[in-house]
Amino acid sequence: MNKPWAVVKHVPFEGPALVGTLLAERGIRYTEYPMYRASELPAVHDIGGLVVMGGPMGALDDVTHPQLPRERNFIKEIVDAGLPMLGICLGAQLLAASFGSAIRRGPTPENGAGTVTVSVDGTRDPVFGSAGAEVPVVHWHGDTFDLPDGAIGLASSHLYENQAFAIGRRAYGLQFHVELTRAQLPVMQAHMPPDTAPSGAHMADVEAAGRIIIGSFLDLAES
Repeated sequence: MNKPWAVVKHVPFEGPALVGTLLAERGIRYTEYPMYRASELPAVHDIGGLVVMGGPMGALDDVTHPQLPRERNFIKEIVDAGLPMLGICLGAQLLAASFGSAIRRGPTPENGAGTVTVSVDGTRDPVFGSAGAEVPVVHWHGDTFDLPDGAIGLASSHLYENQAFAIGRRAYGLQFHVELTRAQLPVMQAHMPPDTAPSGAHMADVEAAGRIIIGSFLDLAES
């Protein structure tokens, strides 16, 4: 029997969205771990993969969020074990930090509808190679990070050089959001800075891109 995946959450309103939909379409079970409730993390050998979602805190805000060191250690154990791991927004920053990268404030907050440009390495990547040169995304972040040693940069934006990266064979960090769909528009409208939530038309494009990128990641995870 396939082992269930773990989905780590940092705020109640941000769930796996399209990731959860695509896992379910493949018959892959998953369990959500709400870290804002001091949830315990599973044993590495009990899960088939890991998804780490976003949140408003910084990846190194250990004083105000004392669960973060456990999360970073857990992420590194998952990647070192060769299990598939997808970090989204804060999850990408935690992945970078778990491998020793610096986390810092970006030049300016990046919020709302936008795109990322796929790198040359990204065009050859099994997850990003079919996404196209410019990918429609939702930006919702103010921090950035250095790439970990040995990581491959996959995408950038005008303001943020490191928007996506891979480390190891099956671990990916996405600073942006492609897991969001039209169904999450009310959440974005309620929680994003005023007048930055994307349009429904843009979200249709984001979901189409997300199905390619997340679907390709799950193909790799199952290979």
